[in-house]
Amino acid sequence: MRHVLLLTVLVFAGGRLTAQAPEKPLTLDVWPGKAPGETGAVGPEKVTPSKPGARPLTIVANVTRPTLTVYRPTKDKDTGAAVVIAPGGGYNILAWDLEGEEVARWLNSVGVTGILLKYRVPRRSGGKGAPPQAQMDAQRAVSLVRSKAGEWSLDAKRIGMLGFSAGGHLTAWTATNFDKRAYEPVDEIDKVSCRPDFAVLVYPAYLLGKDRRELAPDIRVTKDSPQMFLVHAANDPISADNSIIMDLFLRKAGVSAELHVYASGGHGFGLRPSAEPCSTWPQRCADWMRSRRLLKTASTDSSP
Repeated sequence: MRHVLLLTVLVFAGGRLTAQAPEKPLTLDVWPGKAPGETGAVGPEKVTPSKPGARPLTIVANVTRPTLTVYRPTKDKDTGAAVVIAPGGGYNILAWDLEGEEVARWLNSVGVTGILLKYRVPRRSGGKGAPPQAQMDAQRAVSLVRSKAGEWSLDAKRIGMLGFSAGGHLTAWTATNFDKRAYEPVDEIDKVSCRPDFAVLVYPAYLLGKDRRELAPDIRVTKDSPQMFLVHAANDPISADNSIIMDLFLRKAGVSAELHVYASGGHGFGLRPSAEPCSTWPQRCADWMRSRRLLKTASTDSSP
C-alpha cells in the first residue's frame, strides 16, 4: 500500500514518471553595468514575505539592479515563444509571486518561456507619474531577450510582454514606444528591436488621459503597435475604462485586440483560482495565443 501511495503521489506531481523536470531558473542582469537614469539612492533592496495568516504575497522593494529571471518549459512542451513579465505594484513595489513567479509557471504550462523582469521601483526622488527608469529597463529587457533567441532556442518573432496594473501600463508603454529609446544605447544589444510581438495587459493602470476618453500621452497607439489581449474586472477601483479605451484605440488603428471585462473580481486577482469568472482569464489568454499562432512549434505547424 505504501508503494502504491508513493507512486500515486509521483504521478500526480509529475504527470508521468518519465516527464522532464523544469530547468532551474537563470537570472541575469538587464544592464552590463550601472543602470542608466539613476537620480538618487533608494536604500537596499528588500524582499518581504507575506505575514502568517495573511494573503500569500511576496513583495520586492527598492530595486536598483534590474534583472531577468528565465523560467523555461520542459523541452517536450516548449513552443519557442517567450514572454517578459512585468509585475504590478503602483511603481512603488513589485508583487513578486502573485504577478510574477506564478505567471512564469503558468506560461511554462502552455509551452512558453516566462521571463520575469525585476524593474526599478520606487519612483526616484519623489517623482510622479510613470518612472522613466522602468521604461528603460523594459525596453532593454525585450531587446536582451530577443538577442538571446538563438542561444535560448526562442523564436525572435514571438517575444511578447505581459503586465499587471502598473506593470500593465509598463507593458503598454513599451509596446507603443518601441520606435524611440528612453536611454542612450549602451552596446550592440540596443540595436536589437525592443518591440514586443504581442502584449497582454491585465487590469492595466494609468492608460487614460485627463478627459478619460483618450489615452494618456505616453501611450502612442499606431498601426504598428503589436496585437494585444486585455483583461479587467468591471468593479476594479482602477477603472476598466483603462482597458476599454485601449482596446478602442487599438481597433481604430487596425491592430488586432481581444478584450475581456468580467462583472466582478476587483483588482489584483492575478491568476489564482477563485469563484470569480475573472479567474478563467488564463485559459482565455492561452486560447487567444493559440488562435494567433503564437504557440505553434516547428514540429506541429510547418505552414507559413
